[in-house]
Amino acid sequence: MKIILTLFVLLFALPSASSAQIAQDPHHQSDRRRDGLNERGDHAMGFGHEKTTHHFRLAVDGGAIEVTANDPEDAASVEQFRGHLSHIAKLFKAGDFDKPMFTHGETPPGVPVMARMKEELTYTFEQIERGGRVRIRTVNPEAIEAVHDFLRYQIKEHKTGDSLDVP
Repeated sequence: MKIILTLFVLLFALPSASSAQIAQDPHHQSDRRRDGLNERGDHAMGFGHEKTTHHFRLAVDGGAIEVTANDPEDAASVEQFRGHLSHIAKLFKAGDFDKPMFTHGETPPGVPVMARMKEELTYTFEQIERGGRVRIRTVNPEAIEAVHDFLRYQIKEHKTGDSLDVP
């Protein structure tokens, strides 16, 4: 009987204890959050993040969201995310930020101001080599700060390594 109890503890109790430790481990939670971000992002964008490189650039008058293909021969993906970025420019201009809110599972900083000040902002889609860009511009200081907050959040969340400073 004692042997059976010992086996029960080894087979069932210890694995659940280690699972609880893993669930509480901040690195594991960070990995799970990142996995969720990638899965939701892939769904929202309509293509896999592993095929692309994202950059978020700050500028004096706003900034830019850039997506390029990792494989220069992947013309189908390039066209797919160019279409996505063109659509994003139209949604953002209308004050619709549902896709980034869905992707991140929360409202990114800057979004409430950008939505409220949608008439103060321009969103222009541009084709770039192996990809596309949404250029965000404004002359309104409050809107510029909101764009910078939004882009800095994206840089941190996606771990792009892009500069957090305005050049």
